[in-house]
Amino acid sequence: MPQPLREEPNEALVVIFESEQESEVMVVQGLLESAGIDALQTNYDAPQDVLPGVGGMALQVREDQAEEARAVIAEYKSKGVTEAEAEAQG
Repeated sequence: MPQPLREEPNEALVVIFESEQESEVMVVQGLLESAGIDALQTNYDAPQDVLPGVGGMALQVREDQAEEARAVIAEYKSKGVTEAEAEAQG
């Protein structure tokens, strides 16, 4: 995948999505990338013997794409359970 040209290499990034589930983060990242929005994954790792259940992942985008990214995510969340998920549930 070619790297996009950056006008400003120190451009601010904004967290637009967080989840404890890596699979959900990967789905959302794919949605954003299909919409032409580059997203960076960040891991929140915590020692499980000290802080069990703490951690997760976040997606960050360029500040100028944050509003568009949030709209893509809102559309994803508003669709609810897909037909395949509904069939699997029952």
